Amino acid sequence: MKRNETRSVRAGSIFIGGAHRVAVQSMCATKTQNVDATVEQAEKIREAGGDLVRIAVDSPKDVAALAEIRKQTKANLVVDLQENYRLAATVAPHVDKFRYNPGHLYHHEKEKSVAEKVRFLADVAKAHGCAIRVGVNCGSVDPAMKERHPNDDVAAMVASALEHCALLDDLKFDQYVVSLKDSHPRKVIEGNNRFSAARKDVPLHLGVTEAGIPPEGIIKTRVAFEQLLPRGIGDTVRVSLTLPNPRKHEEITVGKMILDDIAAGRFRSVPVFDDHTLNVISCPSCSRVENEKFVELAEAVKEMTTYARAHALTIAVMGCRVNGPGETDDADLGLWCGPTHVNLKKQKAPLGAFTYEEILPKLKAELDDLIATRS
Repeated sequence: MKRNETRSVRAGSIFIGGAHRVAVQSMCATKTQNVDATVEQAEKIREAGGDLVRIAVDSPKDVAALAEIRKQTKANLVVDLQENYRLAATVAPHVDKFRYNPGHLYHHEKEKSVAEKVRFLADVAKAHGCAIRVGVNCGSVDPAMKERHPNDDVAAMVASALEHCALLDDLKFDQYVVSLKDSHPRKVIEGNNRFSAARKDVPLHLGVTEAGIPPEGIIKTRVAFEQLLPRGIGDTVRVSLTLPNPRKHEEITVGKMILDDIAAGRFRSVPVFDDHTLNVISCPSCSRVENEKFVELAEAVKEMTTYARAHALTIAVMGCRVNGPGETDDADLGLWCGPTHVNLKKQKAPLGAFTYEEILPKLKAELDDLIATRS
């Protein structure tokens, strides 16, 4: 495939960008503090051909577990820093790369500027030889960027990515990649095209976040990848699927299959994802999921809502407190899954918390009401 001439970024034993092949990665869905299960899953992902394995770290106990995981796996490890950016200092000795979301930097130490926080992250990465991913999501864009671009969330996402590239460039740190993700392939395509036009030198991590359950999740991902990779855009990929824990490594198999098909000229998707039918999105199962019933619920929502497939509505099923509150805001109906209850939302408005046994009838009643009011 033709590739943009991006610079090369090292992450453990692999290089992202430059003349190197497109790397494929996935994320552990096990609880990080369950060391044995996480090591087993990391190794399965690596043995399936995964070049990078991401792990979520949210607390000092997770950091302690990560140190032990590092000793027991050969995988190139990446950590997702979520809201607490300062954890970078304790995780960096054990990983090859870490990811921060610009939209989450305001959560802690609000008296400090974004530039100060990025300097801290760059200094930590330099000291430990880590790469950084600037991971921007449409559903969790920096509020300041949303204010500047109130009617164009893709523009807000791209502006946020460009701002953080400039901050890292000013610090003379170039070992970073960027991702611009959304649950809709169109926004992923548009965002990456806009960013690439401005910064062809920066390696890009491609993915459709919350792509959902196969086969729909695979189709959404194909649509984005098949529109971007042949244009030279993309240096590493993640296929984000809602899968039971034992099947997480299938994200690697699917990613490699899509890359092989594109390289061979086998295109299976349509150019544009259909906006005129029901769209059920769900986040990839990961270690932040607070109840493993989330995967079963996502599958049940998909099955229960088939009767509404002709209606242009979006239902989002999110598995944790990180993705739940924000990533469901743009959906017509959102399910934010907690340990014992599921929070039901109509766009940004909360409708109540229900048990996993109660939620499907409540969701159906709200869906029926939406269909009736729009008919």
